[in-house]
Amino acid sequence: MRQFLVIFKVILFIFVQFQLTRADDPYRYYTWVVTYGPISPLGTVQQGILINGQFPGPRIDCVTNDNIVLNVINQLDEPFLITWNGIKQRKNSWQDGVLGTNCPIAPNSNYTYNFQTKDQIGSFTYFPTVGMHRASGGFGALNVYQRPAIPVPYPKPDGDFTLLVGDWYKAGHKTLRQILDSGSSLSFPDGLLINGAQSTSFNGDQGKTYLIRISNIGLETSINFRIQGHALKLVEVEGAHTLQNSYDSLDLHVGQSLAVLVTLNQPPKDYFIIASTRFTDQVLTATGVLHYSNSNTPASGPLPAGPTGQIDWSMDQARSLRWNLSANAARPNPQGSFHYGSIPRSRSLILANSAPLINVKQRFAVNGVSFVIPDTPLKLADNYNLANVFAWDSLSLTPTAGPAVLGTPVVRLNLHEFVEIVFQNTETKLQSWHLDGYDFWVVGYGSGAWTESQRSSYNLVDATSRHTVQVYPNGWSAILVSLDNQGMWNIRSSMWARQYLGHQFYFKVWTQQQSLSNEYTIPTNALLCGKATGILH
Repeated sequence: MRQFLVIFKVILFIFVQFQLTRADDPYRYYTWVVTYGPISPLGTVQQGILINGQFPGPRIDCVTNDNIVLNVINQLDEPFLITWNGIKQRKNSWQDGVLGTNCPIAPNSNYTYNFQTKDQIGSFTYFPTVGMHRASGGFGALNVYQRPAIPVPYPKPDGDFTLLVGDWYKAGHKTLRQILDSGSSLSFPDGLLINGAQSTSFNGDQGKTYLIRISNIGLETSINFRIQGHALKLVEVEGAHTLQNSYDSLDLHVGQSLAVLVTLNQPPKDYFIIASTRFTDQVLTATGVLHYSNSNTPASGPLPAGPTGQIDWSMDQARSLRWNLSANAARPNPQGSFHYGSIPRSRSLILANSAPLINVKQRFAVNGVSFVIPDTPLKLADNYNLANVFAWDSLSLTPTAGPAVLGTPVVRLNLHEFVEIVFQNTETKLQSWHLDGYDFWVVGYGSGAWTESQRSSYNLVDATSRHTVQVYPNGWSAILVSLDNQGMWNIRSSMWARQYLGHQFYFKVWTQQQSLSNEYTIPTNALLCGKATGILH
């Protein structure tokens, strides 16, 4: 009898642990069918890229540590791939969905992504990464909510709305790709969209407070967002909880996301929602309506104007975004318990962008190298020791003189290094840089050429963390990043034509000790292409 009780207790313990594991880290299953279909976002019919018939694509709502199993069926006439912008893919760059880590999904075939929203919370997006597909659709929102036991630093809102804002071209992705391949630059966008249309609306009750998530899903232009007569209380930037400052309007640059609380504390009527382009000679605008449920009065009056200040105004606002040191993020420990400002730098990278002509065609380069995407993903080539796919450490870590060249560089960095990266913008156009696999602390912005003396101006206490940083014209932005996520990671321009024409490269974060505690092995369903075709795994 005693032995039976012991066995029963062991079985019960295993069952309880299994149930707890399932409760903590549940699985969410999706099947997405990617097709072409007619859309009319600017009033004229054009061919769009749809997911399950939707433009924009379906919104993913999940919880911290959820396991996402997502089968993508490609019914386009071209290879297709999706990245999960801002999802860190802990130990799992195999699921990153960029051409340096994954073979694209061939037409009339499928691939199943399997990744975890590990230790993350906040507002993110996804989008296609092959060619210029992003210009035709295939993008959407990915919202990660907190686990029940983990509080957020604000009362539960009365509702939750997601707005995807971005510039748009009437020409489809194939036409835009042909323009870029010919060596020409893209013209100015034709319009600005909110959730795939020129206008949108949402309803709320007077006196209640709503969480509004806003992402710049566009191709090249910054935007400013505002709501007539209502303050925007910033609470989150790309997974980091911020000090809850209130703003009349907020700038968002390409690839960035944030969340604000809006309290409906005005007289009952309808109010305009406005998004407009920033730093452009021609200002594009998209509008919507915030409708009070007890309103009988339509929105009226002139549209609230955007900020009259330009670069200095925007830079000052960017500096005002601060980390909430006492708030937790996805984990129960406070964000401020990680004292990033006291960690010694292991090395510094100074990355200067440029827009050279190479072989009489427009290209974009980083420290004199314009990235060429190989037929074999870098991650596969590294895994199988395939030669002549990329060049180790062939990118200078400081700006170089001389003409730009074509290349496929991979920079090796050690696991657990703490690195300073300075983005130096030598052009008159604002840049937007993204790093896969990580978030980082944006410790400084400035004008002119960066020098070591600028470090004295860094915010080493409460700079907010994020995954995408803007670099103002003829200026610099500095970030600090803790390299705690082993893998092959893309650092790129979020402005997609620039990325397509070479404004990117890859890091390999590694250690000689191979361990599943550092990085997962190649998935059994990994697609193989290029020089890896036919290899058994």
